[in-house]
Amino acid sequence: MSITLLGGFNSATYNPFAGPTSTIEYLIVAGGGGGGCQLGGGGGAGGLLTAAGYNITAGVSYTITVGGGGTGAVGGSNTTIGTSGGFSEFYLTSLGTGTGIKALGGGYGGPNSGDLAASGGSGGGSGEGARQGAGTAGQGNSGGTASDFTQYGSGGGGGAGSVGGDGTPNTPGDGGTGMCSTITGSRVFYAGGGGGSTISNGLAGLGGAGGGGSGGVSNVAGSSGGFGTANTGGGGGATSPVSNNGPGGNGGSGIVIIRYPANFDPPASVVGTLQGVQGSIANGYRVYIWTSSGTITF
Repeated sequence: MSITLLGGFNSATYNPFAGPTSTIEYLIVAGGGGGGCQLGGGGGAGGLLTAAGYNITAGVSYTITVGGGGTGAVGGSNTTIGTSGGFSEFYLTSLGTGTGIKALGGGYGGPNSGDLAASGGSGGGSGEGARQGAGTAGQGNSGGTASDFTQYGSGGGGGAGSVGGDGTPNTPGDGGTGMCSTITGSRVFYAGGGGGSTISNGLAGLGGAGGGGSGGVSNVAGSSGGFGTANTGGGGGATSPVSNNGPGGNGGSGIVIIRYPANFDPPASVVGTLQGVQGSIANGYRVYIWTSSGTITF
């Protein structure tokens, strides 16, 4: 017996079922970091890991952890900082967390105090007089630097595809660009950095493609940093002191996606996927998406 599968961009005919799969393709994105306030930097994007041909074992359980986005800094003090994003991971349940494929959360944007922005999957952008956070090799990039001491512009958070933009006098840095994936059958960008801020000119740093939040508008009272988009790992946007101490934006939560050819058996059990037990079929693949933690047994 054969079956024709229609989905995504192509159709194909397979002989069902070929037994449990032995390899998967994955995309793992961690939560983005929170944006800074009072000329803080943009939040760094969550780390992004993707590859095909990852070996798995049938009949055993794998656990999926999806990282939450970090919180933006709350206005009121130039030393206030947000929090970094949470990690995302795919691992063999019996071995425990830290033993599998682990993407690190994005670093929070630096404060307006000379302190460091946080490092992470991608690093947070630097605030006034501070240094940017570093990215993690193979997962993301560093945040941008801030212009110092006159007509400040803070740095954008790093993205999975590029470093955060540097701030220049009166101009904030944009968030670093994320990376595009077609693992779901559609082109989607993930892990963009949060935009920076400035003290004047009504400007806001743009969030990077891939869910990065834009910075708050510098001359609008109470303007908050934009939130990173949920389930993209985008960093949160920063704010300016002119914006009446508006808070930095929260980072976007992460996501875990796996797929394998649809002629292999469905999983023996699966918990927590967006698509349900059988998964969707796109481009001849079974696709499973987690936006919160879960498990799968092949």
